[in-house]
Amino acid sequence: MNTPIIIGSRGSDLALWQANHVKNKLKTLGFEAQIKIIKTQGDRIQDLSFDKLEGKGFFTKEIEQQLLSKEIDLAVHSHKDLETASPKGLMVAAVPERESPSELLILRRTSVDQSQKFGILKNATVGTSSARRKNQLLAFRPDIKLKDLRGNVPTRIAKLRQGNYDAIMLAKAGVTRLNLDLDDLHVVELNPAEFIPAPAQGALALQIREGDNLLADLLKQLSDVLSLETTQIERKVLNLFEGGCQLPLGVYAEKEGDQFRLWASHANSWEEMPKRICISGTKETLAQQAVDLLKKKSSPKRIFISRDLHKDHFIQRLCSHQGCTLTAVAQIEVEYIKSSFPQADWVFFSSANSAISYFEQADASGNRKYAAIGEATAEIVNKYRNCDFVGSGFPNEVGKSFSKQIGSAKVCFPVSSSSKKTVQSYLRQDQVIDVIAYRTKAAGKPIPESDYYLFTSPSNVDAFLNANEIPDRSKVVAIGPSTRSRLEELGFNPIQAKRPSLLAMVEETFNDPSET
Repeated sequence: MNTPIIIGSRGSDLALWQANHVKNKLKTLGFEAQIKIIKTQGDRIQDLSFDKLEGKGFFTKEIEQQLLSKEIDLAVHSHKDLETASPKGLMVAAVPERESPSELLILRRTSVDQSQKFGILKNATVGTSSARRKNQLLAFRPDIKLKDLRGNVPTRIAKLRQGNYDAIMLAKAGVTRLNLDLDDLHVVELNPAEFIPAPAQGALALQIREGDNLLADLLKQLSDVLSLETTQIERKVLNLFEGGCQLPLGVYAEKEGDQFRLWASHANSWEEMPKRICISGTKETLAQQAVDLLKKKSSPKRIFISRDLHKDHFIQRLCSHQGCTLTAVAQIEVEYIKSSFPQADWVFFSSANSAISYFEQADASGNRKYAAIGEATAEIVNKYRNCDFVGSGFPNEVGKSFSKQIGSAKVCFPVSSSSKKTVQSYLRQDQVIDVIAYRTKAAGKPIPESDYYLFTSPSNVDAFLNANEIPDRSKVVAIGPSTRSRLEELGFNPIQAKRPSLLAMVEETFNDPSET
């Protein structure tokens, strides 16, 4: 093995951070390294979006050539830039622990409208040159205007500050690694299970020559097993599609027990509505299973969901694109109760209705903070005041994380008359102030026979069954544990969504493994 080890890297700030990160890791193992900067095609051509560049390996080919010619010993790549099949004679020897795969949406403060999805002003101009990002942005927000954006991470942010865009989209990993100051901008981190990242986003790939066994053994000490497994699954999907930067494909995998769960979004071109899947399986079979489902023509389904949705809602358009007929009708009516809300350090909203009741009655001035149980509730809260805490996961998970954040602060909970008060159970009794803010009453409405019945609350279950029956052959999906429990009490065997969201519920119907 040559010493010092020569590391090949692009010259951007982020690429050099990554190369120096590996150099420092090697030093802790007792090995010196030097960095050689290599300019790639992607660095030289800055006036075209990725979908207009020819071929693959825009940011890697020249580095790989120097690795093969033994001018360098080790290449440090952003894993998502690598072709899925290594050139003959090269191999990926290690994948260090992965940074967050999430996307960041970075907005000028004058372009923020919290009443809109992702907080982007209506008809805003968003900068990205990624076909995948363009595709999903338009799927969620068909009103926005897209404008190509190239350059390294600081350059892209500078272009946003100069007013060339209302917002831009970047990988969180790059912003985190460069420790950039974004205090003058509005930053939104997107859930990777909703806005699906590029395969292996946030991961590094350490590439060497085949047969360089001593260096391979050394680099194994820098590899992370979980990061290696998830990126292998994600990149296998990309490999089976024979895709590169031009392909509107998002893939994200997480380990769950002994298996993995995978989210994917795919379209033939960035202008069309993507097809989405969310499935579980083993690391050996999951990628092929995902590709088969993405390529398979969707079977028509009739879906009912117990929530009112406007006709242009993302869920409505997604179901239509995947050949489904969606009936979205709430089965309960809400009565807001005139209430007095005492002073507290925090106000926690467990539903959209609790937020509406509070802000229509309470004095929202002052320095109290606001929390929402999840993203859907936060969207309503943000129409009135910015959310300081947004929960992720089911109520028990939210309760644990919220209790850690607030310490001994007092919290006002505007609740329904039938609230389960799950989050409150994770706080001390003297911290909690419950105020009944609304009640619901059954308003069960006749619904056309459906193949899948999606319920968003126990009260919607009861109200629906007052006016309807569920055929034995139909499937039932619950948004969370309390809804699932109510359905089980009534003799059903419901599927529980993997996340407490409408999108996660609908994804369960798209890829029901029991379908033939």
